[in-house]
Amino acid sequence: MLKFSWLKLVAAVSLLALLGACASPANRRDYTALRNSKPQSILVLPPVNETTDVNATSGVLAQMTMPLAEAGYYVLPVAEVNETFRHNGVTAPEEIANVSPAKMREIFGADAVLYSKVTQYGSVYRVIDSDTVVAASAKLVDLRTGDELWEGRGSASGKELNNFSVGGGLITLLVQAAVRQVTDTLTDKSYGVAGLASHRMLTAGQPDGLLYGPRSSKYGTD
Repeated sequence: MLKFSWLKLVAAVSLLALLGACASPANRRDYTALRNSKPQSILVLPPVNETTDVNATSGVLAQMTMPLAEAGYYVLPVAEVNETFRHNGVTAPEEIANVSPAKMREIFGADAVLYSKVTQYGSVYRVIDSDTVVAASAKLVDLRTGDELWEGRGSASGKELNNFSVGGGLITLLVQAAVRQVTDTLTDKSYGVAGLASHRMLTAGQPDGLLYGPRSSKYGTD
């Protein structure tokens, strides 16, 4: 009886492993459009700010160029892009995002454009704790066809940058939470957290992440 039970257990585990292997390809991201597009240059637009923090757009935008460049893409200089939009009377991220892909292709000559949104940015205060959280999403669109090539998300917490060990009673926890909140505000900790969130969102070679671009030595290996 014991031997028979073990055989049933082994058979069940084998079946689950087989089902998992069969299911995994269906759960993987489809990169067909991105591979066919082969973008070399990317136009990064200022993120649309869906938070109450006025620094969210600039804080995240400043962190998005590096992971894209490290992934092997040419990124149009953000300052020059913003200045071009300003000269054309378009300054708000929402307005910029509404410019047609064909028009942006005509003005900037880039292969693809990166749209993004910031959904969380800044300190989150709780009863006995406080943290700094940044969350954003992005999608890459072909400026030649208007097709969506890729989309992704990234988030990070201030605790990941600097683990803060709390202890003691309730009064101690409340004081520590208040001190942390003030410190995070004064030092703009959100900026560093935004960097981590942006890298998680845009770094190539990770599960469901961007593919490596043509300037990378790993181009075509993923």
